[in-house]
Amino acid sequence: MTRRVAPADVVRRALDITAAVAGLTLLSPLLLAAALAVRVRMGGPVLFRQRRLGLGGTPFELLKLRSMHHPAPGKEAPEFDHLRLGRLGRLLRSTSIDELPSLLNLLRGQITLVGPRPLPVHYWDRFTETERRRFEVKPGITGMAQVNGRNTVDWPQRLALDVEYVERRSLGLDLRILLRTVPMVLRRHGVDQQGGVTMTELPVR
Repeated sequence: MTRRVAPADVVRRALDITAAVAGLTLLSPLLLAAALAVRVRMGGPVLFRQRRLGLGGTPFELLKLRSMHHPAPGKEAPEFDHLRLGRLGRLLRSTSIDELPSLLNLLRGQITLVGPRPLPVHYWDRFTETERRRFEVKPGITGMAQVNGRNTVDWPQRLALDVEYVERRSLGLDLRILLRTVPMVLRRHGVDQQGGVTMTELPVR
């Protein structure tokens, strides 16, 4: 049986395509300049590719600009991330410029503008049944957890906010989240988690 597509999802997809095309067109000079800076300062590859969990837990390859230098031997663990980031990487992350290549994921329909952030595939077995409700919708560029602290939100609260979004999901809520995202990005709020530059690993529970 063919799954019936809700009118709100048609609107979301139209907005996703519009945002992706407009973003890639208008921001392409910035993206190219940032990619060149990464190439000159860090070498190749310019893009960071990682398999993430999408709708229904289906994996896809998320694209970002690489913001970290290659790790030195023995310093691959997250606690050494601050040594690998550097000034350029910190700038790319704090301004969310490193996220620009994910507009291609948006155009392909692998992510949407608003939804739970896509997480690495190896996290799948770490979610509770309730937390797996986050996969009932597409992952998003921004979401409830991001407008409530981004990387500074701890895992229990972050996953609870993801499930809350699924339960309350509406076009009106999406609009409110998007409007709250803009000033947070401009203020560079909540980029670094206390004690590190990236979100801590989701623990095995």
